[in-house]
Amino acid sequence: MTPKTLHKITFLSHGKIYALYARRVESGRLWGFVEVSDLVFDVHEGLVVDPTEERLREEFRDTRTLHLPMQSVLRIEDVERKGQSSIRDAESGEKVVTPFPLPARPR
Repeated sequence: MTPKTLHKITFLSHGKIYALYARRVESGRLWGFVEVSDLVFDVHEGLVVDPTEERLREEFRDTRTLHLPMQSVLRIEDVERKGQSSIRDAESGEKVVTPFPLPARPR
């Protein structure tokens, strides 16, 4: 595995579907778990552009390794570049974090 390898991990947790990006994904040392480490987040200076990315960064800020039960992992993909991380409701598929409201259009 080269350092440039990037994985998109989609998993179910607490009724929500998470999509995260990480550099390392391995069979866990704990039986029945998948180890996900070196999480990748967009780094923005100043204004927060993506509230979902910010929420995920905060939630996993101190996480060195994420141990996911195998049955919660929906998909692991090797990707060439990072897309948008997301949190979706498992039943409706709608985004959990809504975008920042825009001002009303002038009449």
